[in-house]
Formats: sequence, structure tokens, C-alpha cells
Amino acid sequence: NPLQSLLSSMKHACEILTSEPEGGAAPIPFETFSFLYLYLASIDREVPGNETEAFLHHIRKEADKQNGMVLIRHF
Repeated sequence: NPLQSLLSSMKHACEILTSEPEGGAAPIPFETFSFLYLYLASIDREVPGNETEAFLHHIRKEADKQNGMVLIRHF
């Protein structure tokens, strides 16, 4: 499943880029998450653009509740 593979990649990216201790929520700024997600989705090309936009809209709403930070549990 291309979407599951993309989300797995994003989980790893959050774990790598966070400044939090290992095993935590691995927060990263929405802008960073969005940039990476759009980049990886464009390479994959199997994830439809409308799904990408809907997903990022959902993530933005969740991040807004966390001072602009995306947590792994959001996706």
C-alpha cells in the first residue's frame, strides 16, 4: 500500500528530526512535515493529489492544537 509506506517514512522522519527523547511523540513543525510529505508523495505518484491535500488539512488541524507541531499519533 503506497500510503502506508509513505506514512511509515514520515514516522521515521519525525523520529529522526525531533529534538525530543527517543520513544516520545516525536513532534516536528507542521511546515517541515508538510514539505517532506509533499516531496515524498510527489516521488511516489501513487498517492492521489486530493488524498494528499485532505491528509495535510487534517494534520494541520491537529498540529494547530499542539502549537504547530505534528505528533506521530496525528497520523
